[in-house]
Amino acid sequence: MNGAESLVRTLLACGVDTCFANPGTSEMHFVAALDRAPGMHAVLGMFEGVVAGAADGYARMAGKPAATLLHCGPGLANGLANFHNARRAHVPVVSIVGDQATYHKPLDPLLAADTAGFAAGVSTWVRTAHHPREVGAAAAEAVQAALAPPGGVATLILPSDASWGEGGVPAAPLPSPSAMPVADAAVADAAAALLSGEPTVIILGGATLRQPGLGHVAAIAAATGATLIAETFNTRAAHGIGLPNVARIPYPIDPAIAALGHFRHAILVDARDPVAFFAYPGKPSRLLPPAAKVHLLARPDEDGVEALAQLADVLKVSTARPVQAAAKPALAGGAVTAEAFAQSLAALLPDDAIVVDEALTFGFPLHAATANAAPHDCLQLTGGAIGDGLPLATGAAIGAPGRRVVAVQADGSALYTAQALWTQAREKLDVTTVLLSNRRYEILFGELAGVGATAGSASRELFSLGNPDLAWTKIAEGFGVEAARAETLDQFNDLFVSANRRRGPFLIELVIP
Repeated sequence: MNGAESLVRTLLACGVDTCFANPGTSEMHFVAALDRAPGMHAVLGMFEGVVAGAADGYARMAGKPAATLLHCGPGLANGLANFHNARRAHVPVVSIVGDQATYHKPLDPLLAADTAGFAAGVSTWVRTAHHPREVGAAAAEAVQAALAPPGGVATLILPSDASWGEGGVPAAPLPSPSAMPVADAAVADAAAALLSGEPTVIILGGATLRQPGLGHVAAIAAATGATLIAETFNTRAAHGIGLPNVARIPYPIDPAIAALGHFRHAILVDARDPVAFFAYPGKPSRLLPPAAKVHLLARPDEDGVEALAQLADVLKVSTARPVQAAAKPALAGGAVTAEAFAQSLAALLPDDAIVVDEALTFGFPLHAATANAAPHDCLQLTGGAIGDGLPLATGAAIGAPGRRVVAVQADGSALYTAQALWTQAREKLDVTTVLLSNRRYEILFGELAGVGATAGSASRELFSLGNPDLAWTKIAEGFGVEAARAETLDQFNDLFVSANRRRGPFLIELVIP
């Protein structure tokens, strides 16, 4: 058995049965091993950013890692932005990167690169297997490292001679590490803050934004008067009617400072001390007021859900799931505005959908509007590197078959990874993409003003996606995805209902004035 076959068999034994791939010469023996070791669902992505982002979306929904297969250092480099997003999302990914043969690399062939150096910035674990007999054990360690709380990218670099050479030995799965328990002192400290009578905010992230964590923290807030808020961008959040409605810290710095400015205590649960997305002249970097005391209840590698359950016990609070009594939003019509679009989407969202939100500026009203939509999961751009939305939707559809994925996607960031549409068509994935076509990088106009710069003709041209306008229906159809164009909300409403009733992917280009 060669090293590549021992790798595939080890991954399958460890429960990793999906591989998003863009292989080349150095990975050919892995590809051949797929026929000798059946059971791996290999998904082709026509750009490494699609591969990395799809593995992220898959892990968010499947709760386990996928593998990625990339071609040497430059192939890994093409995927780094979305591996960065996966790192920030704390999701498990096993990244397999082929490399030059051990005896060939010193000759400095054209694709030779510092592959381990590229991987280091986005990975929690990096190893090179130099001999076929090392590969199986290294693969089992990679899976274990990816699953180690809070989850991360584990990169296994596989020189081609370690892949094709004989002597490979499949390895048994290693124990999956558990999240660390929180200290009693942290629970007591949070309880004291909540009982202080001073304004207190509980900032949530990670698994606390799903049940049962939401039920625990909503009951705590109801009993103590604390305010609940989530991080601006989150890995996966349960949202919709019947669920606690947790606002998010706004993206723009001034509303974010205003939202947090009056609190004297902030309790962090699987969340970071909030900071501005960028530095802005004359404005603070930290969003909490300087006088606010920060209480760390649970780090990302600790069990934040159990910490909330313990906190409820200390406070003697019943954590029976609260019921949100509200009607679904009414359908909007007429001209396309951000608020009206959000209302229509909320009214028409299918039950148990997965919403992938890379809407950027036009999507700011979405979270509030969908509080009374049908229950759904929401996935967001956790690392800020745009171009993750379409790949996330692709991976989520594979990780949660049977659920409709709705990707709300800005046109500018869609251009980074439009190739994901081809994978959706090839895999016949149930994804409805709402392509928000405003033909400009709208968010950059706000950032220009935020740093005190003045917009002129040159900057306006640099932020424009016109001249020529993008024909998104033709782009989608060129990738094999059916598409249609909507210029009013009434047209969008009809197309959205129709798209969600059909099997396979569909793109709606929603024209924004």
